[in-house]
Amino acid sequence: MTLKTRITEDMKNAMRARDATRLTTIRMLLAAMKQREVGERIELSDTDVVTIIDKMIKQRRESIAAFDSGGRPELAAAERAEIELLQAYMPQQLGEAEIDALIAAAMVAAGGSGMAAMGKIMATLKPQLAGRADMTQVSAKVKARLAG
Repeated sequence: MTLKTRITEDMKNAMRARDATRLTTIRMLLAAMKQREVGERIELSDTDVVTIIDKMIKQRRESIAAFDSGGRPELAAAERAEIELLQAYMPQQLGEAEIDALIAAAMVAAGGSGMAAMGKIMATLKPQLAGRADMTQVSAKVKARLAG
């Protein structure tokens, strides 16, 4: 079963269960998927869907930070609930040791040292880690290794 089919089935189940929060989040996800399909005239693969979900999670995290600093804990809590629902569709997250091993291999493959190699290393890591690790944290780790 494709990820898109699973999400559609989950929407139907949420409708049957009258789970408004879950239904709203899934509909928002399906709308983002449909918009990309229509805009680019493509059929989304599971990788494309994971990319969309990852982007939505990142947006929610930014909103949480804004709501927390603005003194709106109820809105931040709603965003956290949406993140939790979206996380269910993401692939299994990698552990720190696995990420470190992939970074080390990418650094060897890039062959360069210093910050000049950052782009090559991240280009190598992005397809391997998409949806399986927070790329902001991966980028910070790569920078620390290149600087150190």
